[in-house]
Amino acid sequence: MPVWIEVAVSLFLLFGSLFALVGAIGLFRLPDFFTRLHGPTKATTLGVGAIVLGSMIFFSSRGDGLSLHELLIMVFLFITAPVSAHMLAKAAMQQRLPRVDRTRGEPWK
Repeated sequence: MPVWIEVAVSLFLLFGSLFALVGAIGLFRLPDFFTRLHGPTKATTLGVGAIVLGSMIFFSSRGDGLSLHELLIMVFLFITAPVSAHMLAKAAMQQRLPRVDRTRGEPWK
């Protein structure tokens, strides 16, 4: 395998792991549901997308042809993550979950 492919795969894996870690820390550290929702939907989605892209490059470079399974995983991930986050946020607004004062917006008034 050429060195530039190894470097590209390594960079995507490191980039994705860093974003997944930041998303997990955000999920743990942020104060209320509405701010915690950003961790897994923004940073972790980008992190998992980068990891899957690194996987796609790796398995495509092994000579078996273009690996489209990972591309389908990424499309599914990028379509379902915002939809599920929107549904969770709407349910939380309907339940009038408590929020900290720093969280802006009060759509249920």
